[in-house]
Amino acid sequence: MGIGAYIKEIGRGKDGARPLNRAQAADLFGQVLDGGLSDLEVGAFCLAMRIKGETAQEMAGFLDATHARMHVIPAGAHDAPPTIVIPSYNGARKLPVLTPLLALLLARAGLPVLVHGAATEDKRVFSGAVFAALGIQAMEHVTAIAPGSVAFAPTALLCPGLQRLLEVRRVVHLRNSAHSVVKLMNPCAARSLLVSSYTHPEYAHSMAETFALMQSSGLLLRGTEGEAVADARRAPRWQAFVKGQALALQEGQSGSLSSLPDLPVAIDAASTAAYIRAVLDGAQPLPEPIALQVQHLVELSKKI
Repeated sequence: MGIGAYIKEIGRGKDGARPLNRAQAADLFGQVLDGGLSDLEVGAFCLAMRIKGETAQEMAGFLDATHARMHVIPAGAHDAPPTIVIPSYNGARKLPVLTPLLALLLARAGLPVLVHGAATEDKRVFSGAVFAALGIQAMEHVTAIAPGSVAFAPTALLCPGLQRLLEVRRVVHLRNSAHSVVKLMNPCAARSLLVSSYTHPEYAHSMAETFALMQSSGLLLRGTEGEAVADARRAPRWQAFVKGQALALQEGQSGSLSSLPDLPVAIDAASTAAYIRAVLDGAQPLPEPIALQVQHLVELSKKI
């Protein structure tokens, strides 16, 4: 079906728009990713979905289309542990972006770790810059990831069409469905655990529904400025999934804080990298919420 017919369904406003089923959503999003549409059609899709909001069925369809067009990370050894997949798209605004610290701690525990991301605006510090400051350069070719190592994959390497859709934000200054897809997609051919996050509490339910529909395994939490790493100051609520089935985990920390971790004031890439090195070397204490997140993921990796 042509995109105009889909826009007619989803573009009737918040109350009048009609949801698409999974197959329709996959067809629509595939057309958007394939690059054959005009800028006007892509913009209409982005704004219509922004106003309407994605259902879990629509998000599953968008993910189906993305996975069908993705350059997949190949599997390593057959007995390798599952790859930890961490999307990183929000970056640092007020707090240092500690997604690279989480990734390096998981690798230290013997797990293969894939962080994928892109700089989607100019005013934040993104994981790619911190990884570069740590001496970890972005992947240039899709290759298997060895246990105990970290790879950073730019979105453009994994799925150029998705990168183009992310770039729409620079023109219209609003997020679109691509920003939700990247938090839930799985670029790995082998067993994997997805670490996904939401910014607003109302998304916890819809993202959990999508985990179930996609039969995904992983950890869902309220992110730190949108990043899928636990807030160093307070443990969040955790939701775990194994092949789409929810597992009970402890609730997040509540109440007032008795102390705050000694985080760097500067959030630039060099300062963040220096702090991460200090934590890894034992010169700075590891924030307890991040240590707990590592523990949860290591335990989950044994269940799949």
